[in-house]
Amino acid sequence: MVLRPHSGLVIDGFTLGERLHKGGFATIWDVEHPDHTGPLVMKVPTITDGFDGPTIVGFEVEQMIVPKLVGRHIAKFVAAGDFAVMPYLVFERIQGEPLSEVFKGVPIALPDAVALAEKMAEAVHDLHRQNVIHLDLKPENFMLRADKSLVAIDFGLARHARLPDLLAEEFEMPMGTYPYIAPEQVLHQRNDLRSDIFAIGAMLYELVTGKAPFGKPSRLAEVRWRLWKKPIPPQSLVSDCPAYVQEIILRALETDPKDRYQSAAQMLFDLRNPAQVKITTRDGKNKRDPILKRFKRWWRGQTFVPFETPPLMTVQIEMAPIIMAAVDLSPEMEALADRLLLSVKRMLIIQPDARIACVNVIKTKRIGLDTARDAEGNHIHVARLLALRDWASGLGLPEDRMTCAILESSDPAAALIDYARHNHVDHILIGARGSSSTRRFLGSVSSQVVAEAPCSVSVIRLPQSGRFAEASEASAAVMHPDA
Repeated sequence: MVLRPHSGLVIDGFTLGERLHKGGFATIWDVEHPDHTGPLVMKVPTITDGFDGPTIVGFEVEQMIVPKLVGRHIAKFVAAGDFAVMPYLVFERIQGEPLSEVFKGVPIALPDAVALAEKMAEAVHDLHRQNVIHLDLKPENFMLRADKSLVAIDFGLARHARLPDLLAEEFEMPMGTYPYIAPEQVLHQRNDLRSDIFAIGAMLYELVTGKAPFGKPSRLAEVRWRLWKKPIPPQSLVSDCPAYVQEIILRALETDPKDRYQSAAQMLFDLRNPAQVKITTRDGKNKRDPILKRFKRWWRGQTFVPFETPPLMTVQIEMAPIIMAAVDLSPEMEALADRLLLSVKRMLIIQPDARIACVNVIKTKRIGLDTARDAEGNHIHVARLLALRDWASGLGLPEDRMTCAILESSDPAAALIDYARHNHVDHILIGARGSSSTRRFLGSVSSQVVAEAPCSVSVIRLPQSGRFAEASEASAAVMHPDA
């Protein structure tokens, strides 16, 4: 017997209460179960006598994916029912509101817009690390918890790297929400995590300007325009939009995925480090391109040539890591700093799309420098930053692939660990000073970083006398689980 959801219905021990939401593809119900504490919701797909193919397959996709997801950016999965009686999914009930409520008041204050974009990028990076591309990111598919953290919901159009893509197998039409769908999705490509980055860029554009970057198209033909059409630069709509915000938005909205941020973590890094954002010609734009340039893009767009096929999703994440180089700039450590530079260069050979964060810590006795200048009258922070940039110039990277940061802390190791955790660093390279009885007794910055880092760590040492073999060089990688 096939059941229909209604208040008072009991199925598999779940009692349906109030209907909380009715959408085009599903209804959401408040439910209770004697074996489960805390508020719960049940999602039931809407099955009618019409064309329900996408609804049914979308439910099957969500039923496969959501039990595999964990973390604070996901609604905790509880139970599922199949089509034999009544299909459903039960989750924890998020105590908060949909992000769409915030979008009703766009544009919003710039700091709030950037803060929300940070939360979106962090949540999406969490999904990508679990081998999932959402492919339908929009305000309605994020929930704001009471603590203002974001939860991604509705995985009916998602793609899991290690599961069959049922939607691609059964349907040829592009799927997604038109104002936020990426150009490659229009061309039926569903395997690029950078599609989610495009959607974040579109939402940040709307939060800042009050308008969707490509309007609110209602037909697929209008969606195809973004294959050649560029959005109006935010600064032409909001004169006080900072250069770094426009740079981030327009980079995320690039037509070709290879021109966007290569991971959500890299976008998050720029959002959290505005002073480090490399300003390109995107910033100089305060109006649309000339009509001839737009016509040329339109002409090229008529061919609808698919974009370059991206690598496997897991490979995409690995190809675009954030690598932190913890550099000791003390005069007596010049040789070690050179050795560290060589190690970073070697890593870039195997990970050419990595972003390098060069970090140095000024050790202080208390929060804030004990003195702003040294004995020779030089501003300590500025002098150290210039020295770090000089060291980093040896990498030969473009400025948008490299950042330099000077931290101040009474505990250098803790400062490095906090920086790595806050910026979702994937790997740390850190130099270790030579052995000494004091160092062995008191411990060292590098050993503390190895012990407590939220990512993998390579410790770089100078070769010891008589040891020149590569195996005994100065690099020992120690793996740690994510924090």
